[in-house]
Amino acid sequence: MAVLENFRIKLIKMKLEASQRVKELGSYAFADVDNEVAKLKAAGITPIDFGVGDPKDPTPAIIRNYTKRALDKRKSSGYPSYIGSQEFREEVAAWTKKRFEVELDPNKEVCSNIGAKEAVFHFPLGFVNPGDYVLMPNPGYPPYERGTTFAGGKAHFMNLLAENNFLPKLDVIPAEIVKKAKILWLNYPNNPTTAVATKEFYKEAVDFCHDNNIILASDEPYTENYYDEKNKPLSALNISKEGVVVFQSLSKRSNMTCYRVGWVAGDENIISVFKKVKTNIDSGTCTFIQDSAIAALSDEVHVDQFRRDYKIKRDLIIRALTSAGLENCAPKGTIYIWQKTPKGMSSVEFAKKLLQKDVAIVTTPGSWISKEINGVNPGEGYVRFALVPTIAECKVAAERLRRLRFK
Repeated sequence: MAVLENFRIKLIKMKLEASQRVKELGSYAFADVDNEVAKLKAAGITPIDFGVGDPKDPTPAIIRNYTKRALDKRKSSGYPSYIGSQEFREEVAAWTKKRFEVELDPNKEVCSNIGAKEAVFHFPLGFVNPGDYVLMPNPGYPPYERGTTFAGGKAHFMNLLAENNFLPKLDVIPAEIVKKAKILWLNYPNNPTTAVATKEFYKEAVDFCHDNNIILASDEPYTENYYDEKNKPLSALNISKEGVVVFQSLSKRSNMTCYRVGWVAGDENIISVFKKVKTNIDSGTCTFIQDSAIAALSDEVHVDQFRRDYKIKRDLIIRALTSAGLENCAPKGTIYIWQKTPKGMSSVEFAKKLLQKDVAIVTTPGSWISKEINGVNPGEGYVRFALVPTIAECKVAAERLRRLRFK
C-alpha cells in the first residue's frame, strides 16, 4: 500500500502533429454537404437531400434475404480470401461476359474489394513512385487525387467541359507530364457531369495509354444506371484488356452502399500487382457480403426496376427545373443531374437559393467538387442533383422547384 501511495503519474501534454499529406487534404466536399443538411435540421427544417449520392430506397429483398441465409452458411468461415471467393470471382466473370461480352479469367483477372472507393484510393500504391503523375478528370471523384497523394504521386487534372462533351482532351496534356504519367483515370458514365463515353473516345484513350505506357484505370460504377436501353454504356474492356483495369461496384446498381463490395478486373499483370497491395492492406471482403453480391449479380429484375424509378425521378425534376426557366440538362446516364445554374448566378449562390426554407432542397455546388485549373473551374455554373430521394420526395421537391422563376 505504501508503494502505491508514493506512486505518482507524471502528467505531460504530448504534442501531436498530423502528417504533411493530411494537412494538405482540406475538407471532403460531401462532408460539407452533410454539414449544410445538419444546419437545416437544427433549424427545424426537414430538407429534401439531393446532395450525396446515397440511395434512400431499400436494398432489394432478394439480396437482403440471401444475406440472412449467408450469415448462417458462413458461421465458421474465418478470415475471407484476400482476393475474393472463387464463387464471387466466377460470378463477376459470368456477369461481365453477359453484360459486356468480355471474357475474364476469374483466377487471374478479377479481384474483390471493399467497395470501389477503397480500391480507387489504394490502386496508385501499386504503380506510382514519388514524382510520378496520375492523370485525372476535373471535376472528379476525390479518391483519385487523395490516393495519388498518399502514394507520393502528383495529380494532373483534365478539365471536363461542355464544349468537349465532358470528355478530357488528351492531346493537350503537356508532353513532359505524359512522359512521367503512370495512370489515366476515366469515369463514364460520369459523375458528376452525367456524360456517357463513346466507343471512339475509349479507343482514343486506349491508344493514348498504349502509346505512352500508361495504365487506363476506368472507374465504372454507373454502367448500369442508364435511360436508353438501345444505348447501354460501354466498358473500357470492350476496347482492350491490355493495360486496362476497371473498377466496379454494386452500390448504385443494387442499392448496396452499406455493404461495401465491388471488384477490380482487367489485365492480369495489373491485377496481380493490385492483389499484392490488397493482401498487405486488409484481410479481404467479408465472405457473406460476397455471397450477397453474387445474389445481386444473379438478378436483373431489381436493376430494371431501379432504372424505371430513376427515370421517373429524373423526369419529375427536369420538368420542374425547365418550367422554372432553367436549361434542360436531362442526363443520359448515372443517378445525377448536372444542372446549369441561372445566368449570372454562381454554383454556391444557386445552391444557397435552393436551401432557403421555402424550398429546402440540398444540392452540391459544382465548384465544390472541381478545382480551378488553367484559370477555369469546370464545375462553376453547375449544381449536382443526386436522384437518391424517393419518388414521393421527388414529387414534393418538384412542386417546390416550380415556385422558382428564373426566366
